[in-house]
Amino acid sequence: MSELLKIDELSAGYGEAVVLQNISFSLAEGETMALLGRNGTGKTTLLDTLAGATRQHAGRIEFAGCALHTLPSHQRAASGIGWVPQERNIFKSLTVHENLTSVARIPRDGQSSRPWTPERVYEMFPRLAERKTNLGTQLSGGEQQMLAVGRALVLNPRLLLLDEPLEGLAPIIVEELLRAIARITREEGLSAIIVEQHPQAILAISHKAIVLDHGEVVHSGSAQELREQPDILNKLLGVTQKNF
Repeated sequence: MSELLKIDELSAGYGEAVVLQNISFSLAEGETMALLGRNGTGKTTLLDTLAGATRQHAGRIEFAGCALHTLPSHQRAASGIGWVPQERNIFKSLTVHENLTSVARIPRDGQSSRPWTPERVYEMFPRLAERKTNLGTQLSGGEQQMLAVGRALVLNPRLLLLDEPLEGLAPIIVEELLRAIARITREEGLSAIIVEQHPQAILAISHKAIVLDHGEVVHSGSAQELREQPDILNKLLGVTQKNF
């Protein structure tokens, strides 16, 4: 697999405050990475930095052969970054269908043989098809999360950034979203970086994993190996993890 993303000696934060220090890793085309760590260790800041929402103090971010760190946030989205932040950021005054069609873009020639369209999103999330005329304010938390993922997909990205996509959702919705994420990454081959507080759930569908602590990488390796070593996982995260 060819290299899609390379981060080298990255330091970033908000204003003068440095949250991330000397972050380095790479991600190949079609790989999924679980981004783990205790609360406040810099996971969200790393995704925000890739999306262009923080101040970068040092280092390089190369994405699909371009210097991503030199681009403003709107150009990063156009270059192939799909971002689903914790806040979801759907347009609550628009309908489900308007949310999808207002941001949909046609992929570049040869980028995708099966581009993501609103219709494909409805196939992935039948709940959204049933509510396509509902406003964002009329959706449940789980439906809003599905819509946030769908909005990122219709940008036809090469890399999907998911910040705690399962947070606060009912177990049945968690299972539905996990199946969808697994299909998007494993079957569709879309690269992804996923932040999640339930590591066993995400490690099961990821290729690699890194763990942050105090803004630095303290572990990097195979997701399967980390999942099969719960003692090490518990030590790194400092809490007992439940299985999904």
